[in-house]
Amino acid sequence: MTNCFDDPAALIDDAETLREHVGAIPPLAKDKVLDRLDRFCRDFIALSPFLVLASCDSEGRADASPRGDAPGFVRVLDDRTLLIPDRRGNNRVDSFGNILSAPGVGLVFMVPGIPETLRVNGKARATRDVELLAPSIMQGRAPVTGLLVAVEEAFFHCGKALIRSKLWDPAAQVPRDSFPTLGRIIADQTKAVDADEADRNLEEAYRLRLY
Repeated sequence: MTNCFDDPAALIDDAETLREHVGAIPPLAKDKVLDRLDRFCRDFIALSPFLVLASCDSEGRADASPRGDAPGFVRVLDDRTLLIPDRRGNNRVDSFGNILSAPGVGLVFMVPGIPETLRVNGKARATRDVELLAPSIMQGRAPVTGLLVAVEEAFFHCGKALIRSKLWDPAAQVPRDSFPTLGRIIADQTKAVDADEADRNLEEAYRLRLY
């Protein structure tokens, strides 16, 4: 198979060539970008139980992290500030590590049943302010860390991707037994744990340590 980098003529490596290749930005696509959260953005965030957080380190190595909780778990502090609580996880803190050196982040909010998404871009900072995090308490546990996002851009994205993927279509769901459990995957990849034990530990974590 030919390496995708073997043909320089097929690669796009500058902004002018990219724009010529894809064409001009439609006026509405350009003009819809806000520098704050309007009422539609606020209402969408209040309905959203899930987002993807994109960040990168100072060397440009990118990361995308899923974040989810009850609808409205991301708090709108004002029309230019969001607070994302950090729930219990594996302590990798990849996103937090990235923003310490490169604070730019991108968020994609999703609402089950709605094909459109909300994109928010801005600068993030980590916070451990107890009073600020207290309203994000769940099951008696307050997050010990949160991500403050200063909004620079906010705009709605059309639903073509979610429509094509049939993401919200129940008939498109994959049967759980058609793919290995995470415990078995980790056991095979690391050779450091028994697969059944890993499955039991994961099931317990899902049941008892979500918060």
